[in-house]
Amino acid sequence: MLHDDRHNAALIAYVHPPDWANPTPEGRYNLVVIGGGTAGLICALGAAGLGAKVALVERQYLGGDCLNFGCVPSKALLAAAKRAKASGKAGPEAFTAAMDEVRRLRAEIGAHDSAKRLTEAGIDVFFGDACFVDSKTLIVEGTPLRFRRAVVATGARAAVPPIPGLAESTFLTNESIFELTELPTRLSILGAGAIGCELAQAFTRLGSIVTLFDMDPRPLPHEPPEASRIIAEQLKSEGVTMEMSASVVRVEGTTLVLGDGREPGADAVLVATGRTPNIDGLGLTAAGVSFDGRTGLVVDDRLRTTNRRIYAAGDVASHHKFTHAADAMARIVLRNALFGGRAKVSALAMSWCTYTSPEVAHVGLTAAEAAERGDRVLLLRQDLSSVDRAIVDGTPEGFAWACVDAKSGRVLGATMVAPHAGEAISEMAVVVTNKLSISAVSNTIHPYPTVASVWKGLGDQFQKTKFKPWIARLFERIFRFAR
Repeated sequence: MLHDDRHNAALIAYVHPPDWANPTPEGRYNLVVIGGGTAGLICALGAAGLGAKVALVERQYLGGDCLNFGCVPSKALLAAAKRAKASGKAGPEAFTAAMDEVRRLRAEIGAHDSAKRLTEAGIDVFFGDACFVDSKTLIVEGTPLRFRRAVVATGARAAVPPIPGLAESTFLTNESIFELTELPTRLSILGAGAIGCELAQAFTRLGSIVTLFDMDPRPLPHEPPEASRIIAEQLKSEGVTMEMSASVVRVEGTTLVLGDGREPGADAVLVATGRTPNIDGLGLTAAGVSFDGRTGLVVDDRLRTTNRRIYAAGDVASHHKFTHAADAMARIVLRNALFGGRAKVSALAMSWCTYTSPEVAHVGLTAAEAAERGDRVLLLRQDLSSVDRAIVDGTPEGFAWACVDAKSGRVLGATMVAPHAGEAISEMAVVVTNKLSISAVSNTIHPYPTVASVWKGLGDQFQKTKFKPWIARLFERIFRFAR
């Protein structure tokens, strides 16, 4: 829950007005959307913009995890922590100022997801718990809503591992950590994925003594090993203690009991060990919708559930739990649910970024995934230490690689570790999505000096692979006779 301060009061006025009165539904809706996060908002606003009669149901705050507990506050905190590191002003005072700024910016952005904006777009907004009662009806606060199509976009929440004593302890998740008003002197973080690594770096820069725990031997285990190594070394250099391959067997208050007998204490514990879908209380069985308690709603490639009237989008039905993935899935739902489209989620070239310093960004397939599906691949790589912009910026640690089809040069996937890698990966996202060759990047003029010009370097590498020895010998003869 959001604590009581002026910024949160402003946010709540946008995303769950205290004096809100649910409207009285009239007739059947073309589309009912359950969940007011990214996927739900895109579905509702898109359908209403096309003239459909739309209802949106939200049980807590419009904007969902991204606005309230995820992308917006975490990136605002990372920016504040970066400024604190640059100025050398870490500590309780800097932390208080940073968190105040986080909440101010969140409230400002909250206007984009406001109930007022939705109603002005022609959407009926209902606050309360939604529950299906049959295959084409749900109830919100005692009011039945009938629909032709529905979308479940209820998102996900922090998964709490079954460690003895953890459930009985006082721990933080992404839903509570941005409400802190005092800097934890010592912070233990369970989970070295994207959330754990980002917040470990942010809190260290703001003055906490941070220890990061994970059962995996390296942080960011889904990224290439070298990316993990670079991030681990950077975190260690800033003072984060890395406890990898660590087994936490019990939690006592804010003390973790490890398998090797050690008992590291802390002032606060943050749980960042993954996400679990929000499906409780939805009445999915009554609606004929199959689900799994771990992965969420069962959907086909067109995002239809086992009830063909009901679709799903976002974290509740995807292993890609990103805001931009929810956005992309919502657009597929709009085409398929309202217009009988045949758009497929498997056709998406998914990208993502972990916003540590440096950032780790990726799009498309890894080399291993491409090889598994039978592609003959070539891995092109360049270190940032050979990129002029990285050299002059003093940030030569990092790399970029592209996985391409060995014959055609079509880019299948790419990874970058660099400052602002999340921005630079966008060029390759366009290339992968449109099935272009790395040669197209080689032939594109890039501003100099930029880190993104590394992609052009990879394109040049591929061009050289086509310059076979017999071609070199042919040119040598041609030029010899042309003297």
